[in-house]
Amino acid sequence: MIVAFLGPTASGKSEAALSFALENNGEVINCDALQVYRGTELLTCAPREEERKGVPHHLYSFLAIEDPFDVRSYQSLAREKAREVLSRGKIPTFVGGTGLYLKAALYDYRFDEEPEADLSPFEGLDNEELHRRLEEVDPEEARAIHPNNRRRVLRALSIYLSRGIPKSGLYKGKDTPVLEGIRLYGLGLDRGWVYSRIEARTRRIFEDSRLEEEIFPLLGAHKAEEPGLKAIGAEECRLLVEGKIDREEAIARVERKTRLYAKRQMTFFRHQFKEIEWIR
Repeated sequence: MIVAFLGPTASGKSEAALSFALENNGEVINCDALQVYRGTELLTCAPREEERKGVPHHLYSFLAIEDPFDVRSYQSLAREKAREVLSRGKIPTFVGGTGLYLKAALYDYRFDEEPEADLSPFEGLDNEELHRRLEEVDPEEARAIHPNNRRRVLRALSIYLSRGIPKSGLYKGKDTPVLEGIRLYGLGLDRGWVYSRIEARTRRIFEDSRLEEEIFPLLGAHKAEEPGLKAIGAEECRLLVEGKIDREEAIARVERKTRLYAKRQMTFFRHQFKEIEWIR
């Protein structure tokens, strides 16, 4: 059997997965695109060693901030780790909010070589304009991508231009599990409850001493464009250090971004995982 706990950020997934693993001889496997990076655990809310209660946790904090990582890389590592856990007679317990990563790990999600597309006509467009172009040709994929994620928007446009079909249509119908006995549990149906947890968690982050001890120095040592610094809150911390916003403004901005992110996550889960058993 393989179990996965998914849902929007701050919905209690990590706690639920840990509780299940403790009671059912499980090992936790990360399924969050940013918790793979070292140094930003405070912002990504990756479970600390002392919070794991002796349960093995895999694919957390193993990459440097500057290391690139994508869904194809995750798919290979996650499937390998799941088989390792199964070989020990334990239950792989996936947890995370990056739905595409979970889809790629557990289902027949294939990656074909993509022909090059000419993206030069889009070079002069700002993020909002670029996102509107994607909405015109692939509204479903546009709903799943934030306008500020320029790299993903350009990739979706490239797929449409090179293949003549939208990215959202590439893998429809390919929901065949590649591993046996998958059970999906979802948390976070109560949006108000999730939003209240987001507010409380954001304030805890900005009151944590590790913000100044770990995050601020990390931001000073790396460019904002590094792959591991895409976590919500990194930009606000940088602005806070530079004196461009105060702490309350940083908190308000992070709360707003996180709520929007949670909403996009739920949209993805509802559309992509019909077999979820919602437990809260």
